[in-house]
Amino acid sequence: MTANDDHEHRPVVRVEPLGVEIEVRPGETLIEAAWREGYHWPTVCFGQADCTVCHVVVLEGSDNLSAIASDEEAALEVLSGHGRRNVTNHRLACRLEVHGPAVVRKRGVRREVPGA
Repeated sequence: MTANDDHEHRPVVRVEPLGVEIEVRPGETLIEAAWREGYHWPTVCFGQADCTVCHVVVLEGSDNLSAIASDEEAALEVLSGHGRRNVTNHRLACRLEVHGPAVVRKRGVRREVPGA
């Protein structure tokens, strides 16, 4: 397998409503992949699973996503308002690893402006 073959088989996540595709490397979270590719991703805690600002709604490909770990589960419980809000299809981008194609919705994602 060549480096190009490995590159061709990396999973891609389409982020709506922006409509961009982000390639996620093995062991990398969605937010890390977005940062690597030069996108601003809304967050306050910068990947600590505390703020829930990075959460996404999974539109397609939920079977291609990593399992929910206990820290993500606890954060999603807070996000749900302890059951008052349905967050069934929500995941934290700072904990989300991707193993196949997926589509998520996250408002506020945008291309970083160099030097800004």
